[in-house]
Amino acid sequence: MTAILRILIVLAALVVLLVLGTILLTPWMDRWGTTDEEIAASYPGDELVPTPAGIVNRAITIQAAPEQIYPWIVQLGADKGGMYSYTWLENLIGCHQTNADRIHPEWQDLQAGGLVRMCPEGFGPIPFTVALLDPPHAIVMGHQDNGNWTDTWQFVIEPANDGSSRLILRTHTNLTGGIWSAIHPAIFMMERGMLRGIMKRAEALAGHRPGSD
Repeated sequence: MTAILRILIVLAALVVLLVLGTILLTPWMDRWGTTDEEIAASYPGDELVPTPAGIVNRAITIQAAPEQIYPWIVQLGADKGGMYSYTWLENLIGCHQTNADRIHPEWQDLQAGGLVRMCPEGFGPIPFTVALLDPPHAIVMGHQDNGNWTDTWQFVIEPANDGSSRLILRTHTNLTGGIWSAIHPAIFMMERGMLRGIMKRAEALAGHRPGSD
């Protein structure tokens, strides 16, 4: 067996393992952190893509009130507060941005129809368009094709009786298969990093520290 053939076999095996791993882990990734009740619940923005090809729910508990979480989501965007995820990975793929560690008043004027960029202007995916805002409980953004929403990115904040909040991130999409399946694990990693980044910043704003309850 030649060296080139061995390399091709190894690469083929790695691809198979990646595909199998993605298939097996997708159910876990697509409901990371959520409860059965949250998955079954209706949230603002569901009506924009009522019969999606795919639905993803992810959530995290934040020791802060909705008013202390919402401003961080308002200033999402590569040209504003960043995505609060893995800066090193964003820079590695050429999507350079700075993830803010404070609330910027100049970025708090988000309106329906506004754009939220994943990468600096002129690079990367098409920006999200803001569909609706319900401060301090929900922000919904997505993409449209000929006036119809093809996907939504729904940030929903549900307060709890103990003063904490649940931040639920739901995606409704008609974009499935092909490249979307291939990058699904990377999207999960970045979104999980973003949720944790928002949690860290909101809890710092709320003055919460481990053991301070």
